[in-house]
Amino acid sequence: MKTLIPALTICVYSLTAIAQPHPHGERKEERKENIESMKIAFITQKVELTPLEAQVFWPVYNQYNDKMQELRKKHKEDKHEAKQNLDSLSNKEVEQQVDNEIIFRQKELDLQKEYHAKFKSVLPIKKVAKLYAAEEQFKMVLLNKLKDRDRDRKLERH
Repeated sequence: MKTLIPALTICVYSLTAIAQPHPHGERKEERKENIESMKIAFITQKVELTPLEAQVFWPVYNQYNDKMQELRKKHKEDKHEAKQNLDSLSNKEVEQQVDNEIIFRQKELDLQKEYHAKFKSVLPIKKVAKLYAAEEQFKMVLLNKLKDRDRDRKLERH
């Protein structure tokens, strides 16, 4: 219970912060840090991590998250370089792009499988299941906050 209240407090404040329009001066890095803090609080609360579990779990999860972000960043860069008018590409080039997409998805899956085993080694299986559910819930919360912010910005313009 002692860890639940601070985690919920961080989550509420972070959700409020992200729902606000960001001034032009706010750095992208600050927004990213806000989202990460929000995610930590959200997952900690939803998975019901004990202090001992959190101490062991978060280094593993952070390593997973870093590797996944690195993989996705590289994929985004590769995709950006290859992004052209599809009609102007040869069949061979299109085939390569499509094959690269499948390779990326396989790498993502391989990383998920690797860390699934690691998560099971540091958390009970029910908490691993709660982790996966919490990640999906967090994505939905974040998307809804962004939609609300965009809607509010459109209303301010009119």
